[in-house]
Amino acid sequence: MNSYYIKKRFCSSIFIQQRAPILTSLLSRCLGNQSITMASEMNGAVETRNPPVTPWTISVASGNTLLRDPHHNKGLAFTQKERESHYLLGLLPPVVISQELQEKKMMYNLRQYQIPLQRYTAMMDLQERNQKLFYKLLIDHVEELLPVVYTPTVGEACQKYGSIFRRPQGLYISLNEKGKILEVLKNWPHKNIQVIVVTDGQRILGLGDLGCQGMGIPVGKLALYTALGGIKPSVCLPVTIDVGTNNQKLLDDEFYIGLKQKRATGDEYHALLEEFMVAVKQNYGEKVLVQFEDFANHNAFDLLAKYSKTHLVFNDDIQGTASVVLAGVIAALKLLSGSLSDHTFLFLGAGEAGTGIAELIALELSKQMQVTVEETRKKIWLVDSKGLIVDSRKESLQSFKLPWAHLHEPIRDLVDAVKEIKPTVLIGTSGVGGTFTKDVVEAMASFNKKPVILALSNPTSQSECTAEEAYTWSEGRAIFASGSPFDPYEYDGKTFYPGQSNNAYIFPGFGLGLVMSGAIRVHNDMLLAASEALAQQVTVENFENGLIYPPFKNIRKISANIAAKVAAKAYELGLASNLPRPENLVEYAESCMYSPVYPNYR
Repeated sequence: MNSYYIKKRFCSSIFIQQRAPILTSLLSRCLGNQSITMASEMNGAVETRNPPVTPWTISVASGNTLLRDPHHNKGLAFTQKERESHYLLGLLPPVVISQELQEKKMMYNLRQYQIPLQRYTAMMDLQERNQKLFYKLLIDHVEELLPVVYTPTVGEACQKYGSIFRRPQGLYISLNEKGKILEVLKNWPHKNIQVIVVTDGQRILGLGDLGCQGMGIPVGKLALYTALGGIKPSVCLPVTIDVGTNNQKLLDDEFYIGLKQKRATGDEYHALLEEFMVAVKQNYGEKVLVQFEDFANHNAFDLLAKYSKTHLVFNDDIQGTASVVLAGVIAALKLLSGSLSDHTFLFLGAGEAGTGIAELIALELSKQMQVTVEETRKKIWLVDSKGLIVDSRKESLQSFKLPWAHLHEPIRDLVDAVKEIKPTVLIGTSGVGGTFTKDVVEAMASFNKKPVILALSNPTSQSECTAEEAYTWSEGRAIFASGSPFDPYEYDGKTFYPGQSNNAYIFPGFGLGLVMSGAIRVHNDMLLAASEALAQQVTVENFENGLIYPPFKNIRKISANIAAKVAAKAYELGLASNLPRPENLVEYAESCMYSPVYPNYR
């Protein structure tokens, strides 16, 4: 930070502090002594206890204020010179240590915790006091800490959010703020917002309606936007829309932090969302990215369809999941024979994730085969809670399931559908654990040399099957990936490394590509470009270990390549507004990325 700015702010602070009694007196006179009340009694003058005062605050990049500013705090890494010039002498122990040693100490402390939720709260506490160290840890130890700050631990954090709540990390917009949402947005301290992640908490991971406590999801997603995609934390805004909850356990919980009422629906719900979307565009402009997260199926599809025409919107559950799964399928072709058009797909689960993945696969098939999407959808079958989705069920199907109602006899059980359809790729998005039973996996292995089995539901407890089950029941022949991480597994003398089909591969780089190109709309071709870019990052060594995704340790490089492909597509489609187009988009993406390294203060 500029030293002139610091000294100027500091001197201004001293001036105000020295004049505080005078200012208070003047204000008191102007307000007619409304803030200080005196009562005369026979025993003398008695001052009213706790008189109301105006909450004056002063932000100064020095002294104790600097130590409590997570954006600029370096803790014990402040040098002696910095301590002298920024009025820190005596406020810190005398030792000066490097950021690297701080990082080593934090990792040592985190590894002492036996309970994942303790690691989560420790990381959140660190984010609130030293932002750069938080992101340095997350970037350098991404494979170890990703399950801590996001799935699966974030699910438990959301369930217990009311109990572990310390200070607000995002913006809460409830029905109480109806008619005042623009005013609420202006209360957020940062004004140049480029990415918003918003949830209404109705379908958090596979855990159901968690209401206001769903805030852990936007907070976690945006932490990954910064750590994995390099988007500056100051331009990110987590938002929870609180319209109530239908979770009776939360309504009865004295520690619940949200509105204690049943969910608003219909016109009341959509009016609040409409006001929010209009206010976002009015306050932050045309290019702000709004990512919808963990909305219930019916609302998720409606909101995406409605606002994709007028706003820069993205639904990670529908589009992000689809893109990362398509990337895994494209990569898996290196381990299989033939092209994408040679394969048949069967889904267990026909909600946001299932239908979103199915549609993107159909679009990629359409692009490769030069036929209509209606034609390529015939290679994709979906099973929901009532069985195989077929033509005879059309009258009772929700609108987003209708494109997948093919001509076929009804089939109730998944194992019978597998035997009848004979898919080469089995994808689980059901949110129900253990549904890929031994019979199902053995059936897949009976007619596939290398069955592709993707158990994508989160958290780990909701996964359709474990890595151990997939490898054991397929006699070590399955190509397996899951939504939450599983440890390597040894079968018949060979070690298998399960892939993780995690949206974190896609959305950080995808968002960076949109932001750096100044895109004004999301197009399906951008999602296909992101999938192809991710699949290209899988190396020969990865394939030899049975992996269809690259390791997370290279995620920033992966994100830069995805961002470049997405930005290139935005320029090609005429949807980019940041002109002229940079010559080397990969280098430009890397140059845009936030650095967690401590700066030197003058």
